[in-house]
Amino acid sequence: MAIPEPSYPLRRQVPSREWSPGIHYAQLQTLMPCTFPRRRLYDFELLYIRQGNLLTRTEHQEFRLSSGQLIFLSSGMYHQNIIVSEAETRLLGIHFDFFGESVITREEDMLVNEDDVSAGKFAVEAVTAPFLPLSEDPVYTPSPECVLAMEQLVHEFTMRHAGYEWVCRGLMLQILSSLLRSQSSRRLAKASVHGERIRALIDDLELHPASRWTNRSMAAALNMHEDHFSKLFRELAGMPPGEYLRAIRHREARKLLRETDDSIEAVGARVGYPDIHYFSRVFTANEGISPRAYRKLARIL
Repeated sequence: MAIPEPSYPLRRQVPSREWSPGIHYAQLQTLMPCTFPRRRLYDFELLYIRQGNLLTRTEHQEFRLSSGQLIFLSSGMYHQNIIVSEAETRLLGIHFDFFGESVITREEDMLVNEDDVSAGKFAVEAVTAPFLPLSEDPVYTPSPECVLAMEQLVHEFTMRHAGYEWVCRGLMLQILSSLLRSQSSRRLAKASVHGERIRALIDDLELHPASRWTNRSMAAALNMHEDHFSKLFRELAGMPPGEYLRAIRHREARKLLRETDDSIEAVGARVGYPDIHYFSRVFTANEGISPRAYRKLARIL
């Protein structure tokens, strides 16, 4: 009996510090109107339209992209690219994975041979709070800084000077973080009529993380039903309100541990955890090391 392939895209929720992208291919191409074969990839691809127009068809959607836009093509996703401009189209393509787990020795290794599919080769998409997966809404309009980083990556990958792998990895992290930030801005723009009120609440959470916030108290402050509030908050922020609050508290705790001489107990209290033992457990669960060890390591580095 044939073993069914897993559903795609494959995703893994991991801290951003574990992202270590491997770059398999980066190139500028100039193409005339043409239709590419329908295909799948073992890795991921960013395809940026520098000039012209592109039509990308997936199993369930059709995306029309013009100059200045980018599409994120997922591992394992069937897609077909069609150059629809009458004149030449200029594309910038980057193939990569999130964890450096793919073994790519030639361009053919990136493409799935449907007669001999290796399910274990499909790369995994990294997901880190508070962001949604990049594949969730795959079309982006990258910032000028992001485009510059992509062009620099292509140059580094092409020239392959000593240490280019490190430079490419750093540039790729910069590119991915830029796209994730633009994703957040886009979600804010698409928010419901309650978006401004929830955004104001988020600002309040940022300013006063130590307050005794609960889903019920936050919903009451906005005069909403708790379930409806939680749904709208998740749509806007990309995660439930409780998880978002924990992320703010953890970020603030890291900052205080690095930049102040406050005791561990005082740091916990300042971010909303007056019980030092509970604070230590929560911090360790998020960071992987205790608050005391984090402070010591931060000061060494």
